Amino acid sequence: MENTISLLDTIIIFVYLIIVLSIGLKIKIQNKDTVEYFLAGRNLNWFVVGLSLFATNISSEHFIGLAGSGATRGLAVGQFELIAIFFLIILGWIIAPIYKRMGIFTATEFLELRFDIPTKKFFSAISIFTYLVSKIFVTLFAGGILFNRILGWSIFSSASVIVLITGIYTLVGGYVSVVRTQVFQAFFFFMSAILFFLFGLYEVGGINSLITKLPSEYFQMFKPVDDPDFPWTGIIFGAPIIAFWYWCADNYIVQRILSAKSINDARSGTLLTAFLKIFPIFILVMPGLIAAALFPGIQGDEAYPVLLSSNIIPIGIRGFIIAGFLAAMMSSLSSAFNTISQLYTIDFYKPKHPNASERTLVLVGRMVTIFIVVFVLLIVPFVKLINNQIYIFLQSTQAFISAPITAIFVSGMIFKRISSKSAFMTLIVGEFLGLSRFIIELMMKSELISNPILLAYAKINYLHFTIFLFLFSLFMLFVFNFLFHEYNVKISQGLLDFSTYYNENVRSLRFSIFISGIILILTISLWYLFM
Repeated sequence: MENTISLLDTIIIFVYLIIVLSIGLKIKIQNKDTVEYFLAGRNLNWFVVGLSLFATNISSEHFIGLAGSGATRGLAVGQFELIAIFFLIILGWIIAPIYKRMGIFTATEFLELRFDIPTKKFFSAISIFTYLVSKIFVTLFAGGILFNRILGWSIFSSASVIVLITGIYTLVGGYVSVVRTQVFQAFFFFMSAILFFLFGLYEVGGINSLITKLPSEYFQMFKPVDDPDFPWTGIIFGAPIIAFWYWCADNYIVQRILSAKSINDARSGTLLTAFLKIFPIFILVMPGLIAAALFPGIQGDEAYPVLLSSNIIPIGIRGFIIAGFLAAMMSSLSSAFNTISQLYTIDFYKPKHPNASERTLVLVGRMVTIFIVVFVLLIVPFVKLINNQIYIFLQSTQAFISAPITAIFVSGMIFKRISSKSAFMTLIVGEFLGLSRFIIELMMKSELISNPILLAYAKINYLHFTIFLFLFSLFMLFVFNFLFHEYNVKISQGLLDFSTYYNENVRSLRFSIFISGIILILTISLWYLFM
């Protein structure tokens, strides 16, 4: 395939990589302990927390997948970004104070303190599996689409280079390197996405011209109940279940909250991220609509690469945009590598070796990072199994996993009389049902099954399936709780006593309330605008 980038573009990309490596490797590696290696010493201020949250969340699948879904279905895919705003505010005001007050080291530790160790370990294992599929696999696949189109690289070639570079600084500096690079990367990919959107919007002739060139359905965010991808019932009732798991219970995200130096910094950081999450609908989804208007008949995830490789992006700017794409990709990969390392070291290795020194635990964390990098390189060829509608694939995969976890976390925070056994059994049964749905759907798409019952089961909309699985998980939880009468109240008592959480000055609280209100008004206004 013809190389579509100039020498100037190539130089810009290499300069970006050099800067990132310089930032990531400029770390003192002596005298580290697990708090520093995995939580940056619990000393991050609100600004770093907010940018790290945003950089962790936004990855290559957002650039490729949101534009691809935008080109195919319009703005409806942006619903997931807007719903995230509500749960970031919940994370900052409700969940973060709980976690910070408990002093937990990982999100999974909440289940240990609230229930028991088996529940924590099972959730930790599920989380690691999820990171491999929905974080690393999807990120590499999305990156492969772009680099194949722009550079002619295979998925294996592009994945190998990016995984190795990201793995190096994550291995050396741990979470400190991850966060330092993410602050730079967040600025970088945010600015590159804005430039990409503006050049595309100029080429299409502005917003009014874009609206006239596309069907009106492209600008409707609420779709009918029978819509195959974004039914309004699934968006209103199903997507929040996924969002709670992702933003409030997933260590991939919660690690940033646990690293904040105070509840105030954690809350302010989430509000910064919530504000930034308003923009993806414009700078990540809209380019897909622009591509559909400029190149009628474009196919899904090809929208972003086609638009980027077209002549509407000047020399030099294209290199800057590709570097921004790399920044988003690497920021999420480094987070996944580090959080997998943290979960294994703290949840599996440390309990078996209670006398292990801090130095040994950090060494184990580094060894796990090396193993994950090598393992990912070995399984890269299987990335091709991912659905072409990459963002829908991501959301559907998370939908099958999130419902039982959300049910357990919410119930554990609200109800005191939930037994450890009922939580553990519910998690096992719920995840079995979710995983079975995931496997059956893959088999259906590969035409390996013909049983009408299994086909009907696999064809249930993924958001509606999330609702059913969540309700069924709650039902199972209370049935098992009726059967297993013992319960654990050592943590649940007083867990939601918020009067003890907010001891900072009233002026700071009022300002946070004001900012939260402004963000909510902006979000609801976008909903109203694109009804």
